[in-house]
Amino acid sequence: MRRILSLIGLFLAVSLHAQNIRELFVAMPDSLSPLLTATNRADFGDFLDYNMKAEVKNRFDKTSEMLKLTDDYLCLRMSSASTVEMKLLPVSDSVKVICAVHTYMAPAPDSRILFYDTQWNELSPEKFIQLPREDDFYLQPDSSGKADELKNLRAHADMYLSKASLSENGDSLKFVYTTPVYMDEETAKKIKPFLKPLGICYLWTDGKFMMIGE
Repeated sequence: MRRILSLIGLFLAVSLHAQNIRELFVAMPDSLSPLLTATNRADFGDFLDYNMKAEVKNRFDKTSEMLKLTDDYLCLRMSSASTVEMKLLPVSDSVKVICAVHTYMAPAPDSRILFYDTQWNELSPEKFIQLPREDDFYLQPDSSGKADELKNLRAHADMYLSKASLSENGDSLKFVYTTPVYMDEETAKKIKPFLKPLGICYLWTDGKFMMIGE
């Protein structure tokens, strides 16, 4: 019994003080990981340690795969229709936060951004990022004729969808406008010249994501 209690205490200590994304991911509460058990989450890293494909059977008996795992970043294909990225980011010398990007693939890729402290308490996203508006993805028309054309094209954009991607090797976050993905091919082709070709990029600066170029 003492040994069991000691092991539980050790696990709790690691959970509270873990400072790499692998340990934090394993220590994630099950309530935040409905498809994966703690054993599933630990298995990913073990498989990668042995240069094996990091696949597990999730609670729905479907395959989830860890695509990338470093000290501060992970990329997980949760299902055929969803992915998760996580990045451990510094707020100060002693404080870090976890940025989690959940992307869902239908009707077109669309992402949700969440932030947590290292004990998995959810934090207000507004403290760390001002999310891009739909207008931010569009270039300014250079004539009244182009403005009218864009207005007519945007009448087909009845949903605002965007895909976010964290950088594996740096502290950046990129958004791509994905609303045209579900449009008919002709309309999507016409609207493309009005869009910023590189999307919108943010850089983690002084404990928050700042839009580059703003």
